[in-house]
Amino acid sequence: MDLTEDVFVLTRQGYERMQRELQEILTVKRPEVIETIREARQLGTLNENFDYEEAKRQQAILDARVRELKVILANARVVDAPSSEGSVSIGSRVVVKCLEDDEEEEYVIVGPAESSPSEGKISHESCVGRELLGKKVGDEVRVEVPSGTITFRILSVS
Repeated sequence: MDLTEDVFVLTRQGYERMQRELQEILTVKRPEVIETIREARQLGTLNENFDYEEAKRQQAILDARVRELKVILANARVVDAPSSEGSVSIGSRVVVKCLEDDEEEEYVIVGPAESSPSEGKISHESCVGRELLGKKVGDEVRVEVPSGTITFRILSVS
């Protein structure tokens, strides 16, 4: 994720989820790791202390995530609800049918900072998200993906 962006587009749910994640790291996870580091130091030498090294690694990961979340939240543009009734926009839940294999898929259109394809959250900047934006129920969209072209029919937008 490019943290040099001027604005991070987030849904209200994504913004609130990131706020909760930041608070959990600061109030629960980071203090736990600091305690683990303190306990590992008491075990003696640090140069071959796996618990100490692992806790320091976890601390670095958490600190990086805190920095990332603070930048995103400070530069967020929150989209409260789909802005245009009936057409796909950021925050929309879209059900599509893939015409190649007759499979239905459901996506929530979000900003890049909160996209998670495994959870059905796709960025409005992704190849599928870009093609769906502004479309309505019944529209068909052709999407160029690395494996070829896929055609979707939009079944519902909410």
